[in-house]
Amino acid sequence: MFETYHPEIRQLAIFSTVAEGHFHDLMQAAYVQNFPQHVELITEGDPSDFLHIVLAGSVELFSSWHTRETSLATVRPVSTFILAAAVRDAPYLMSARTLEKSRIALIPSQDVRRVFGEDVEFARAVVNELADCYRAVVKNTKDLKLRTSLERLANYLLREQNRQAGAPQFALPYEKRRLASFLGMTPENLSRAFKGLRPYGVVVDGNRISITDQADLVAFAKPSPLIDDRGG
Repeated sequence: MFETYHPEIRQLAIFSTVAEGHFHDLMQAAYVQNFPQHVELITEGDPSDFLHIVLAGSVELFSSWHTRETSLATVRPVSTFILAAAVRDAPYLMSARTLEKSRIALIPSQDVRRVFGEDVEFARAVVNELADCYRAVVKNTKDLKLRTSLERLANYLLREQNRQAGAPQFALPYEKRRLASFLGMTPENLSRAFKGLRPYGVVVDGNRISITDQADLVAFAKPSPLIDDRGG
């Protein structure tokens, strides 16, 4: 790996406090690769050979069972995936594929586990990262189990609006088919849900969303930090 990538990786919370020598060892064994759109990077059930870091582009985490498939998360720069499998030396529970041309850093899982056992600060940072992931899973589960499809969509739009600096008009980050899967809906149910949000000021034009009555949408969605604060 070229040293020009080191500062980007060093800024991640799990690497920010690792000892310089251990960080150097991890980077010595790592490499960076560019992948085109729609390339499957890992497959659920396979051994976790590498810890992946998204440096550019975006990656979808998904899972399948028989003929069904569901979207679980989207990973954007600069972020790791899937840390738990690398630490546990366990099979991947999710698959991953690029949504666009992406640059990925790969660190051998065996090196991650070795440094985890030798560097207390790195181990503490990994535990904090895994705790954040666990809390995110709990919040997502609450979103799916406690809310109607209309409420899930409304709160998703408010979260996405906030991610895009609070603009009253913004573009969905990916196609509606993937959004439906992520929210636990069929594409037909998502279409009906968008129509159901019209009275609350949501206007849809293709992939563009306009929120014309912010207060009304918030009053309907009733966002909660115990579900919708995905930062911790």
